[in-house]
Amino acid sequence: MQHWMAFQDPAKVKGQRLQRAVLVRVWGYVKGYRWAIVGFLATVVTGSLVALANPFIVKSLLNDAIPDGDRAKVNVLAGLLLAAAVVGGLLSLLGRWWSAKIGEGLIFDLRTQLYDHIQRMPLAFFTNSQTGSLTSRLSSDVVGAQRAVTGTLGSAVDQIVTVLTTITAMVVLDWRLTLLSLVVLPFFLAGSKRVGRRMRELTRESMGYNAAMSAQMTERFEVSGAQLVTLFGRQADEKRTFDERAGKVRDIGVRTAIYTRAFFLALNIVGTIGVAAVYWYGSQLVVGGELRIGDLVAMGLLVNRVYDPLIALTNLRVDVLTAFVSFERVFEVLDAPNPIVDAPGAVALTDPRGELQFDHVEFTYPAAASTTLASLVDGLVLSRQSAPVLHDVTFTARAGQLIALVGPSGAGKSTIASLLPRLYDVNGGAIRLDGRDVREITLDSLRGAIGVVSQDPYLFHDTVAKNLRYARPGATDQELERAARLARIHDVINALPEGYDTVVGDRGYRLSGGEKQRLAIARMLLKDPCVVILDEATSHLDSENEAAIQAALEDALAGRTAVVIAHRLSTITNADQILVIDGGRVVERGRHEELLAAGGLYADLYHTLVRDETSGSLPA
Repeated sequence: MQHWMAFQDPAKVKGQRLQRAVLVRVWGYVKGYRWAIVGFLATVVTGSLVALANPFIVKSLLNDAIPDGDRAKVNVLAGLLLAAAVVGGLLSLLGRWWSAKIGEGLIFDLRTQLYDHIQRMPLAFFTNSQTGSLTSRLSSDVVGAQRAVTGTLGSAVDQIVTVLTTITAMVVLDWRLTLLSLVVLPFFLAGSKRVGRRMRELTRESMGYNAAMSAQMTERFEVSGAQLVTLFGRQADEKRTFDERAGKVRDIGVRTAIYTRAFFLALNIVGTIGVAAVYWYGSQLVVGGELRIGDLVAMGLLVNRVYDPLIALTNLRVDVLTAFVSFERVFEVLDAPNPIVDAPGAVALTDPRGELQFDHVEFTYPAAASTTLASLVDGLVLSRQSAPVLHDVTFTARAGQLIALVGPSGAGKSTIASLLPRLYDVNGGAIRLDGRDVREITLDSLRGAIGVVSQDPYLFHDTVAKNLRYARPGATDQELERAARLARIHDVINALPEGYDTVVGDRGYRLSGGEKQRLAIARMLLKDPCVVILDEATSHLDSENEAAIQAALEDALAGRTAVVIAHRLSTITNADQILVIDGGRVVERGRHEELLAAGGLYADLYHTLVRDETSGSLPA
């Protein structure tokens, strides 16, 4: 597996791999469609041979049927022209079907693999990458790769076969005119390499700006982003930034259009010179009696048939170079290694009890430069260093115990909670569940045994029922209702316009903060985990709702190990063990009464909480 740093300069890497490695890799995807490729090639070759019939039919008309006054032969030849056109059209349609079948199937494989790879990446990858840039890889870049396969490569094969069969037919007619027609070939190819390189640069630059626009739209069109822009009155600045990026894409588009039009205009002029030369020299041969008029007309038709695909092939070479930029950008993400995967020999949890052990855990958040790609952050400078967050954190939670984590903001409480389901991996020490290092447990079974309710729970833009069933897709309506009643949210759901079929809106914006948290608790209860992590899960509830939810949680958490990050007294005082975190270290531990009597940091925090809750305000 290659190191992340190999992808910090995508242009450099791609310049080295475009010609061979990318093509070989694309072929690896295509191999699964061997028989479709055979069908496509057979159709293309047959279609090219049928298309060659027209010049030879015209030759027979001019050399034989018309001079001989043979009307029957004229009728037969005219019928053959019509038949060739119909058969050629049907073969063209069949070839396009084969090409689409191969291309669309390949892109399906590529898109699903890319989606699966991205959604399995560690949390650090998403925190350091722009969402819009990621979605751009799955949309515009995959579509660009699709064009490369279904259009560009399919047409390339068609044009190559056409050129080869046509030149063969020209040699059969007259080798001298064939050589003359090919004299201009170097002029077709001379500028191709330079144009391809320049077009590739323009395409990559345009994709970068498009990704930046996509990222800006994704972030600003979310409810939270739109609200932030509105509250700070930054609409004009946002428009200015978007206009600048869109203007760059516009300017690149204009330059690309002029550049390509001038290039192909020059190619058409060169092709016209070649055709004129063939007719001039061929006419001399006809006048001298060395060539018949039908042969010259047929040769003229074949010359046009050669030059058109030659121009197209030159264009296709440019298209391949630019279209493969899309493949490179997709492969760049696919090659990004995932450091959090199942270890060799990882075992699945069976009947987990929920006993937790943190054994001298050390942790530092990975630097952005080691967790994402430079091309996914819109040119932002990636940090390469991060300060240690946790130091020698050691504690044990027996099955069924409730552990409370308290401490100042930024002390490391949420970090401790995020290490248990392996959102990140520890840098030192070990975390064990039921005596086994979590890195030796399969991720699916580990995360299946852990339920998390965060401070700001995320809800999809979908119905209440589907948001709940995300925890257990096969849950019945009765099970949904039972979980909702335990979380004291059933009555709220019933009061919604469509009940459990009500769409909650983007990120659940149709619900209040407390309602979203109770819905998230119901979703966690539906999952039925043996370990529960509550990260400020009751911070948005008023006193009445908190009392109800605490009563529900007491029943719901019975028999489960719970790690609770809370600033509310009711959670802290009932804990079996309280860990006081400060500066990434466990500075105090014990039960409520013991820590209060010790008069340390916990006592100070507790008295602050008493004052805050007595005054009816949330703690700082």
